Amino acid sequence: MLVTFSSKAGADILMLSQHAKPILQIMGKLDGTDLPVRGVFMPEHMAQTIDKLERAIALTPPPNEDDDDDAPKDPIARPVGLRQRAFPLLDLLRRAKETNHPVLWEASSPW
Repeated sequence: MLVTFSSKAGADILMLSQHAKPILQIMGKLDGTDLPVRGVFMPEHMAQTIDKLERAIALTPPPNEDDDDDAPKDPIARPVGLRQRAFPLLDLLRRAKETNHPVLWEASSPW
């Protein structure tokens, strides 16, 4: 299932629900395992939300790449860490904070 993050402050961000859930948990928007259909990050709470995500990124070690040989890996085969996964959303949150706009998210139907 896809999760769409949108705001008037920037372009929409699409993320698979399996990747969005941990990020939403870090930011305090997801308590259990079920993803709410919609949600919002309000401008007055944006600084706290950004801070939570930045702290989690700083504490998360980079993904293990298992470099047994010196041959360069194909970039598509490299693991993606929290820093890379959350960057577009973090950028949107920062822009929304500057322009005082909310950031909405909506999960699409799993069909």
